[in-house]
Amino acid sequence: MQKTVIIIAGPTAVGKTAAAIEVAKHFDTEIISADSRQCFQELNIGVARPSLNELATVNHHFVATHSIVEKITAASFENYALEKTNEIFKTKDVLVMVGGTGLYIEAFCHGLDPVPEIPEKIHLEIVENYKQNGLSWLQAKIKKHDPVFFLKGEMLNPVRMMRALEVVETTGQSILDYRKIVKAKRDFKIIKIGLELPKENLHENINARVDGMMEQGLLNEVQSLFAHQELNALQTVGYTELFAYLNNKTLLKDAIKTIKQNTRQYAKRQLTWFKKDKEFIWMKAYGFEFLKNIQNITEY
Repeated sequence: MQKTVIIIAGPTAVGKTAAAIEVAKHFDTEIISADSRQCFQELNIGVARPSLNELATVNHHFVATHSIVEKITAASFENYALEKTNEIFKTKDVLVMVGGTGLYIEAFCHGLDPVPEIPEKIHLEIVENYKQNGLSWLQAKIKKHDPVFFLKGEMLNPVRMMRALEVVETTGQSILDYRKIVKAKRDFKIIKIGLELPKENLHENINARVDGMMEQGLLNEVQSLFAHQELNALQTVGYTELFAYLNNKTLLKDAIKTIKQNTRQYAKRQLTWFKKDKEFIWMKAYGFEFLKNIQNITEY
C-alpha cells in the first residue's frame, strides 16, 4: 500500500476532531494537528483542544507542543509535520492530519516559497498602529494595499493580517503571491476530506461551543494570560474579545456575543479557503457512512 495522508479539514465546530479520531482508530494510526493555536501549551479551552481522553485514545502531534512566546509559522509547521510524517510512516501506512488552518495544510501539501525578511522598523510600526487603532485600521490598510489578501485571506486574524501588511509594504507583492507556483512533490499520497454542515447547524454548533467554553472556565483561562495579551499567539478569536472585557472596554455578555459572531465569520472564511481547493472531497461526518466513504476513497 502506498503511504497515505488523510487530511480532514473544514470550518470550526464542524466535528473535525471526532471524525479524525474515528479515522485514526480505523487505520490504527496517529494524528497530526494542523491548527495554528492548539499547538500552544497555554491555550486549551478557547482553542477547543482535544480532551485528555481523546488525546489518550489516539496519539496526537502538534498539540500543546509549543509555548505562546515562540514564533510559529506555516513554514515551521511544514518542517515539523514532514518530519513527523516520515517518523510515523516507519511503522504505519496511513496517518491523519486534521485542522482548520488552511495555510498550514497548503504548506504541508505543496510547500511555500520563502518570504523576504521584513525590516524590524516596518514590523514595529504596524504592530504599534494596530495596538492604537485596532482591527478596523488593519482591515482598511489591507483593503487598500493588498486587495488580494483582503478578498481571500483571514481577515479576522490580526496576526495573519499584520504579516500580510508588512510583506506588501516591504515587497510590493501580496503574501499570497509567495505560495509556490511550482508545487513541491511529496513522496506519499494525499487525500483531502472536507467536512461541512448546513449553515444553520454549523451556527448552532458554534453558539453551543462558545457557551460550553464559558461554562468550562474560558474567562479564567483568558484571565490567567492577561499579562501576555500582546503576544501574537493571543490575537485570536475567543481571547481578544475577553481581553476587551477584562480591560473594561465591553460588557461580558457583549464579549460573548462578539465571540460567537467572530467565530461564525471565521468559519465562513475557512470554508471559502477550502472550497477553492478542488482536491477536497466533501462529506458530512456521520458515523458508519462516513468511515465507509473514507475506506472506499483510500482503496480507490
